[in-house]
Formats: sequence, structure tokens, C-alpha cells
Amino acid sequence: MAPPRRKVLATAEETLTPPDQLTEGQHIARVTKATGNNIYLVELPSKDTVLVELPVRFRSTIWMKRGSYVLVDTKTLEDRDNKLSGEIANIVRDEKEWRKAPYW
Repeated sequence: MAPPRRKVLATAEETLTPPDQLTEGQHIARVTKATGNNIYLVELPSKDTVLVELPVRFRSTIWMKRGSYVLVDTKTLEDRDNKLSGEIANIVRDEKEWRKAPYW
């Protein structure tokens, strides 16, 4: 069963506006590869590549392709003992608006 339309629209609208500032551990990264099972390989600004997980609220709602940008939080999965280095906190959809932010 598909999620309710209001939930899909709320999630989509949330990705249009960038946050005012980034917290510690958050980075804007570029998606390089979808490895499967909602796991993505992203390239951080330091040119490191890490595996990140797509949270449930974005699954089957917003699609990403190679080369798109995401906001990655590396602090969320520190306590887990696996290959994942972080979680996608937000997806950059309106790149023009996001590029106006001071942290880009």
C-alpha cells in the first residue's frame, strides 16, 4: 500500500528549502553509486567515498540519480558496528536555492 499523499507532499516540500546552518558532522555530498537496499556510495567534499543509508521517510518517495547532491549526517550511525558511515539527512532537489546557502 502506498503512503498517504499528504505524507509524500510533506516530505517533498521538506527537501526544497536548505537548513540555515549545518550541524557538526553534516556534509553536502555527491551521490556516486546506488549499491542497493537503500545504501548509496557518496563522495564527501574531502574526496573520501563513504557508504550511507537512505532513511525510511525518503524511500519510495524521492528518487536520486548519480551526480545528485545529498546532505549526509555522519554522527547518526557512530554507535552501529558496520560499514555504513552515515545517514542521508536531506536530499537536494532545488540546487539553485541550496547553492545560495553560506555553507555550500
